[in-house]
Amino acid sequence: MAKAFFRLQKFLRRTQFLLFFLTAAYLMAGSLLLLQRTRLVIQQGSRGTPANQALPVPDEMPRAGIADPRTLQNPRPGPRLLVGMDALQEPALDQRHSPHWLTSRNSELRQLRRRWFHRFTSDQEPMQPAGFKATKHTTEHKGTYMGCFTHDSRERTLKGAVFYDLRKMTVAHCQEACAERAYTYAGLAYGAECYCGNTLPAAASKAEECNSECKGEKGSVCGGVNRLSVYRVEELRAGARRRRNVIYRGCFRAPENLTDTFPASLIQPNLTVEMCSEFCSKKEFPLAVIRGQECYCGYPTGRFSLREGTDGLRCSGTRNASGPAEGKYCLVYQTPVQDTRCTDRKFLTTKSKVFVALSSFPGAGNTWARHLIEHATGYYTGSYYFDGALYNKGFKGEKDHWRSRRTICVKTHESGKTEIEMFDSAILLIRNPYKSLMAEFNRKYAGHLGYATDRNWKGKEWPDFVNSYASWWASHVLEWLKYGKRLLIVHYEDLKQSLIPKLKEMVEFLNVTVTEDRLLCVENNRDGNFKRSGAKQKNFEPFTQEMKELINRYILTVDEALRGRNFSGLPREYVPR
Repeated sequence: MAKAFFRLQKFLRRTQFLLFFLTAAYLMAGSLLLLQRTRLVIQQGSRGTPANQALPVPDEMPRAGIADPRTLQNPRPGPRLLVGMDALQEPALDQRHSPHWLTSRNSELRQLRRRWFHRFTSDQEPMQPAGFKATKHTTEHKGTYMGCFTHDSRERTLKGAVFYDLRKMTVAHCQEACAERAYTYAGLAYGAECYCGNTLPAAASKAEECNSECKGEKGSVCGGVNRLSVYRVEELRAGARRRRNVIYRGCFRAPENLTDTFPASLIQPNLTVEMCSEFCSKKEFPLAVIRGQECYCGYPTGRFSLREGTDGLRCSGTRNASGPAEGKYCLVYQTPVQDTRCTDRKFLTTKSKVFVALSSFPGAGNTWARHLIEHATGYYTGSYYFDGALYNKGFKGEKDHWRSRRTICVKTHESGKTEIEMFDSAILLIRNPYKSLMAEFNRKYAGHLGYATDRNWKGKEWPDFVNSYASWWASHVLEWLKYGKRLLIVHYEDLKQSLIPKLKEMVEFLNVTVTEDRLLCVENNRDGNFKRSGAKQKNFEPFTQEMKELINRYILTVDEALRGRNFSGLPREYVPR
């Protein structure tokens, strides 16, 4: 008996020692993880904000002691959607438990912020010293290196198209982008910005002043601070490939005085579309206009807005007209050249007194609306989230603190009472839920420009997604109608069909004055860089009858709520199908 007791005592002592050892190891691992996270946060703070500039702080806070909602692990859940008008009149019930769709959304937002943070810290490479020498100017690139030149972002020397890629920019990528648009020169600045043009900059700089390493190619130089590394673009595309970039815009009635309307012209026997397009591209104009043997180059203007096209049959004899008197109509083509009259953007010079939200359900066209607003007003838009993919493509407001008030408006998908009441006013963008759900599903599984696979659509992911997100589409509108202080309702379909009138409403709501030519420039660049190419029609119906019945109930609820607040109801195409 004593021997058995002794064995038991020995076993317990060993177990106690083992538990003590495991506890100590656990605490040490936790301490190391905490120290590592602290170091990353300090590093991010020192890189993201200059030493002599504090992070912008908003003028007012909703109330003392309120925390930034984006730092909370579990944001306050929005109310459950009630089919009927009661959702607008009574406070939300059961706030202690988030609905399934909100839990999924919060998880996605946390992952998005975490992904952006790691991308941001990895992108912040130290600047090369002034003596940094380029080693790949001519060895691996088809273009001819012309030298280092002065660059002014306001008075650009290369006045053509502009591209950004703050993660993967290379010399070859910039050259190819400019060559596809028929430009002669490609210039790179800040390691990530690409500029195109047909005129070589006049002010040369010292070679060592172009010292920024390309973000996507170590050892290669992509300009510097206010400096351009300029290459002469070789023929990277065959003539047939270049022709594909010329887009037929239609047949239009010719203005009374073409010489006054268009700043450049050419008279050429046996004139072809290729001749006129190449001539206008070299002159850096986005439109090529053909009437008989005459070629005109210019921009859309008040005199020639391209809004009212005519029957193409009226232009059937245009190419054979022998003189100006015989040509009442003209053919219009879009050249590869970008209309740059509205591409300049900046942050607000003083903090905005009115805090404006650009609110929408995901997949409702918020990024496209931001593109239109930025190019129409000339000011960057901000974001409640930090999306590195958008920042890398030129939405510089992504990295600005969302409450800095240095942007013209702030993108948000939030729909909680606290988040809504932080804003003084809002543009509420609404899109057909059938289209919105499909767009967001594509983004979730294939990114901003990709498409989800048939396997995703036919698997369990799609039914789960619809069940979770359909109610969010409706509750988002209902909550903004209930708690929003000053709203402008914009339907995506109306904006797409009547771009200029609707964009004018949005710009006036933002209290910004713009010229007609700038709005026409926006219309000429309406798609931006975040439009999915092609429709990619599916050979099956993604929505089951049960899904349709669920979504249709939400459509009727939102339509009734809008009319109850004296707004116009949903467009007819939203009507349950």
